[in-house]
Amino acid sequence: MSERAVRVDTTSQVPPYEQIRAQLAALIRTGRLTEGERLPTVRQLAADLDLAPGTVARAYRELEAAELIRTRRGAGTRVAALPSGPYAHDAHQLGTLARDFTSAARALGAGTEDILTAVRNALNSEPDTAPAAVDSGNGGPRTTEASVKVTAVRHRLERQT
Repeated sequence: MSERAVRVDTTSQVPPYEQIRAQLAALIRTGRLTEGERLPTVRQLAADLDLAPGTVARAYRELEAAELIRTRRGAGTRVAALPSGPYAHDAHQLGTLARDFTSAARALGAGTEDILTAVRNALNSEPDTAPAAVDSGNGGPRTTEASVKVTAVRHRLERQT
């Protein structure tokens, strides 16, 4: 199974827990994470993203409330069966993400056509092939990334239990 990445931009107006929640929800809803697959522990994902465990725990709680994941003592956190009905996206959240992206792109000097082209390319490309984000170390935007390597995580976590 290929690698999935969860990225957190600490300079974004979108809180880190919401970035994690939205990205994992998208991976689940698009079938890139399938029913029964094990997610990293709260502590492991928090360490990978250099965030407080409470931040990841909140994202996981919201995913549980949306019935996208389930956590059981001793069994870990796993992807739940997808709800049978259609789901509605959050138009407000989508607008916030679009404004964040547009602002960041304009800060790079991109014009409207460049931004639209980048969005079209992103929509038509495989998310798993996106370039890795890096911390520039120069005071610029700080983005952290953690790979949700389901198979490797499953093996590592099963050894711990």
